[in-house]
Amino acid sequence: MSLDPRPRQRRKETRPQELLDAALELFVEKGFAATRSEEVARRAGVSKGTLYLYYPSKEELFKAVVRQKLSQLIAEGQDMVGSFGGSTSDLLRQLMHIWWERFGNTPAAGIHKVVIAEVRNFPELAQFYADEVITPADRLFSSTVERGIARGEFRALPVHDVATALMAPMIFLALHRHSFGACPVHGVEMDPMAVLNTQLDLVLRGLETRA
Repeated sequence: MSLDPRPRQRRKETRPQELLDAALELFVEKGFAATRSEEVARRAGVSKGTLYLYYPSKEELFKAVVRQKLSQLIAEGQDMVGSFGGSTSDLLRQLMHIWWERFGNTPAAGIHKVVIAEVRNFPELAQFYADEVITPADRLFSSTVERGIARGEFRALPVHDVATALMAPMIFLALHRHSFGACPVHGVEMDPMAVLNTQLDLVLRGLETRA
């Protein structure tokens, strides 16, 4: 009697995702430097040799996690800017809400903590992150602001400075989720979505043109 090969084939197809999920968990828990490749393989339920078939080094594994969780989201946001039919204020609201739902409010938000804590010790990864995340994210929000200025919806302000003002609270909320927000610390209660909406209200009131 022949065995059905399909379960094994399905496992092979899902293995890269299992490895990325395990790597993300360990990078956030332990940091990049302290995470070992064999730990990632063990958590994903495969051998170290199998891990290297898909990702030849820990650095390549980290890059794959960043590309999947951040680069792809930024690229989709840029496509949205080009096709959006509503006001630029509504576009910014949607971009920031989608970011929170798909990244900020997920385990992947811990990537920010890993990068800020360790990337200075890994120059190659620092350049990779700048090329893959920082520059495209600045381009995304700068082009959005430029759209609003061109349509007469926003005042003419330095677009890169505005982009930084928009991104800063998003990074703060992601860091908070994986630092104080992950600890049983009693203090000022924070509703991330309320903070995000308040920041948007403040920025948009400063951007929007007035009659």
